Formats: sequence, structure tokens, C-alpha cells
Amino acid sequence: MGKLRVLFVCIHNSARSQMAEAILNHFYSDRFYAESAGFETGKLNPFAVKAMSEIGIDISANRTKKVFDFFKEGRFYSYVITVCDEASAERCPIFPGVKNTLHWSFPDPSVFEGSDEEKLSKTIGVRDEIRLKINEWISKLSD
Repeated sequence: MGKLRVLFVCIHNSARSQMAEAILNHFYSDRFYAESAGFETGKLNPFAVKAMSEIGIDISANRTKKVFDFFKEGRFYSYVITVCDEASAERCPIFPGVKNTLHWSFPDPSVFEGSDEEKLSKTIGVRDEIRLKINEWISKLSD
């Protein structure tokens, strides 16, 4: 059986979806192929880059991508997972053949306030929440 293709979607593809894509590809590349995109392209969040580097994953060369470009290209996915709030998730296009759409809500690092240290700490918290959610999801798939 081939790898399951997963698309993580967020607002600007700048933090949450990038981290989710990298975590799934890094830890579960034997079973999954992940991509990520946003409703609009943004700028890669430097706190997400730093948070990921702290667990040995380099996303610094990643670029942000638009979900509608993937849709227009006719890409196929086993799962489309939104990692933004519910209202934003409703904007996600319906991909042909996708029967499994999941909505995982995580705080948006782009709106974190405080010092750089505080923003990084909060982004690390989101990274850890994403990793935990991915691990739980994969555990349920294996049952």
C-alpha cells in the first residue's frame, strides 16, 4: 500500500500548517506524505522556524503556498486537515475524492504578543500540541 497523502491547511501557511507538515513528514514518512498550504500566502513565521529547529527539523527554506493552487492542479489527498479556527476552516475548498476532512484548532502564532522569548515559548506550545494531536490521530488510525 502506498503512502497516505495529507494536506494541512491554515490561513497563511506561515506556522501551524508548516509545522504539521514537517512533523508528519519527519516522524512518519514511512506511511505518510504531507504538504501544507494556506488560503493566502504569507511570510514564514520565524518563531515557527525556531521552534521546529529546536526538535531537529529545519523548515527555514520552506515557502508558503496557496491551497487553491493545489485544488486547481487537481491534487489528490487521503486527508485534508485544517489547523486553524473553525470559521477559517469553512473557507477550505472541497477536494475531489477526499472523504476525510478533519478540523484541528490551534492558536495562531502570528497574533501572539509579548517579548520574542514569550512568542517563541507560545509557538513551542503550539508545536507540541500539533505533535501530540498527530500522534493521537495516527494511533487511532492504527487501531
